[in-house]
Amino acid sequence: MGSVYDERPWKALYDDDSPAEIEPRFDNMLDVFAATVRDDPRGTALTYFDGGLSFAELDELSSGLARYLVERGLSRGDRMAVYLQNVPQFSIAVLAGWKAGAIVVPLNPMYRLRELTKILGDATPVAVVSSEKGWHEVLGGVARELGIDIAITTSELDLQSRHDQRLFAGSERAPAAGCADLLSVARAHGGPAPAVAISGEDIALLVYTSGTSGVPKGATNTHANVVFNAEGMRVRLEDRGPGGIFALAPLFHITGLVLQFAGSLAAGRQLDLAYRFEPGVVLDALAEHRPCFMVGPSTAYMALMNHPDVTRDHFASLVMVNSGGAPLPSAVVEDFRRRFGHYIRNGYGLTETTATATSVPIGQEAPVDEDSGTLSVGVPTHNTVLRIVDENGADLPAGEIGEIVIDGPMVVPSYWNKPEETAQGIRDGALHTGDVGFMDPRGWFYVVDRKKDMINASGFKVWPREVEDVLYGHPAVREAAVVGVPDAYRGETVKAFVSLARGASATAEELVEHCKAQLAAYKYPRSIDVLDELPKTATGKILRRELRDAAK
Repeated sequence: MGSVYDERPWKALYDDDSPAEIEPRFDNMLDVFAATVRDDPRGTALTYFDGGLSFAELDELSSGLARYLVERGLSRGDRMAVYLQNVPQFSIAVLAGWKAGAIVVPLNPMYRLRELTKILGDATPVAVVSSEKGWHEVLGGVARELGIDIAITTSELDLQSRHDQRLFAGSERAPAAGCADLLSVARAHGGPAPAVAISGEDIALLVYTSGTSGVPKGATNTHANVVFNAEGMRVRLEDRGPGGIFALAPLFHITGLVLQFAGSLAAGRQLDLAYRFEPGVVLDALAEHRPCFMVGPSTAYMALMNHPDVTRDHFASLVMVNSGGAPLPSAVVEDFRRRFGHYIRNGYGLTETTATATSVPIGQEAPVDEDSGTLSVGVPTHNTVLRIVDENGADLPAGEIGEIVIDGPMVVPSYWNKPEETAQGIRDGALHTGDVGFMDPRGWFYVVDRKKDMINASGFKVWPREVEDVLYGHPAVREAAVVGVPDAYRGETVKAFVSLARGASATAEELVEHCKAQLAAYKYPRSIDVLDELPKTATGKILRRELRDAAK
């Protein structure tokens, strides 16, 4: 007899507009892109302030850059690193790398010498594409030290003329000696793309985990992995009216890469770019470009909600508003809906699942667990099975808490150059996430926390997410993070860090009492620090580890 997960109870929550099973049309992203170019060559592929590119122009520029890369010696299977913000050149570079047969390695532009040296030393790229500023500040020295011969730079000032001073104050062109200019070589090397055969099994992206829980590992996202979740985006956006995808998440992150960049190529919709996240700029871009979809971390939505100029009209064109990459408190969902008329659809995924593993089906709303107050992350996305297992890997019944294991077409086959970590984390094609959660009888899944973030207070388990959700229920709290800190009597005790909403006030004592009234005695925080801002990754995920280290 199979377990409850084999029965897939969540399939009853899907309908024809949001099917539980899909069949991708292609097995690699180049075929996806080629089909879109054929169908709508003059359609807008990218907007960037007052600039933009059509699908045909994106095709021509990426083919030209690919020809240059091959001419310089880039071969099939070589790695090419991309160190850029949300600029059109990011899309040109990734497509060019794929057309040249390369594995693209996206790099967080906030990474400095230590992080870049570690990642590039592991990935061993033969080519890099960088912003001029990033090359001069840090990447150029690392590239020279590692002997990377093919270096291409570009400027965020290109392909637009608005020069918004909120983002570009102090920016100026700074060509680097020994580096080719991306747009110049792309335009100079016209003609068809190199003749390189790509299959679904080929690695499309080598995306390094954020490192919030340890040493970054390179997830080998194949073309088939990327295509599957990009096709899922196409299905979800089909017949959803006009408008494109606004790039709220950074393109170097797996969410931005797949749900925004690859998803826009599969859906044939424009991708609206605004360099990097700045709340006022984002609001202006939403009003100007009128997208139908955006996805980003809860912290980005909180920042937009707290901007003094935000209005309901800024979000009027949106058909779907999704969140992922950081826990989404139910209080934020309800506040956003009350003020702006949109329900934020929660989701869950990892770099190793090529962005998405669960989502809230169209026509459904995620329930909130009555006991913990945790908002469900949705149900397994198309063709995917999630399980909750015990420490021995055995399936647990609905309602019981254990480790989340994911099996689906988007799960990567391995970690780059890490056979032991692969054997431990990806067993028989299924990802053992290290996240803890449960499934309710209807098939809705809930993420409780990371295994290693669990707090052991006098032998009692305390999951930080539960305490954080209570804190988010206080009207003055904008952001919250809970960690365990050493305690001579209890072993560990609960400590919280919060930032307050604009114009709000609350003392630490008031917030402790708020939690005390809603939580068991061993769960409420014994101390709360009120900070101006909580430390975050570039993708908006709050860094509990940094707070924990500072509290010791």
